Amino acid sequence: MAERVLLRGRTAVITGAAGGIGRAIAVSLARRGCNLALADVDDAGMAGTEDLVRAHSVRVSRHHLDVADRVEVAGFPSLVAAEHPSVDLLVNNAGVAVGGTFEQVAEEDFEWLFEINFFAVVRMTRAFLPALRASGDSRVVNLSSVFGLIAPPEQVAYSASKFAVRGFSEALRHELEGSGVGVTVVHPGGVATSISENARVPAGVSAEEVERRRKLFKKLLRLPPEFAGETIVRAIERRKARVLVGSDAKLMSLIARVLPVSYWKILALRVSK
Repeated sequence: MAERVLLRGRTAVITGAAGGIGRAIAVSLARRGCNLALADVDDAGMAGTEDLVRAHSVRVSRHHLDVADRVEVAGFPSLVAAEHPSVDLLVNNAGVAVGGTFEQVAEEDFEWLFEINFFAVVRMTRAFLPALRASGDSRVVNLSSVFGLIAPPEQVAYSASKFAVRGFSEALRHELEGSGVGVTVVHPGGVATSISENARVPAGVSAEEVERRRKLFKKLLRLPPEFAGETIVRAIERRKARVLVGSDAKLMSLIARVLPVSYWKILALRVSK
């Protein structure tokens, strides 16, 4: 059994740190004495996260970062290095959603989602990999989704991006084996964050349809972010390669493995109840 990761005194970079799972991960890491470089476009939300983690007497820096901007991402490691002597953990958590069928979602919205959900993960990993290698015992943690295990209708863009994160993470883990840099891919189930409320809505979708979809997701997104954050950090400590967060994620993973083609016939009945 591999030795557990000691997080005290280490430094973690977290994107999407202004709220939800990103904030919860930050708090769980700070509770263990891990220093933090918080990144988001929501400065007010990041300030709230900083207030929570400073109670644990760790070094904290806040950085306004648009993960979809390749120039900002490329220059980000130097900004973090000015505040922290090392980087031992990269948590690629930032994510967005676009509701609607493939035909409803405009090409520019599809590409906007991919820039944040997938290409930002790739660019952040490329930018910080030299620092992570220098650490000697480090980890990349990429947030996929339960929709990186199953692909429901009206989630074509989101599912495609999260399956891409999964594939990238698994292949990268194989490439980095023995390097001192581990890779963890996370598949949260229905965590109660604001992602569905902030999702882009395709043009032409009626207000009634938007409300129907939001009510559905509100019903499904019930797991507290704090539970998700603690589950993820415990998995980091145990050097886990894959994390399923929540009983719904575990159930959907099992059904998808048993019925890889027809799983949606089963799951659609569960969702409709």
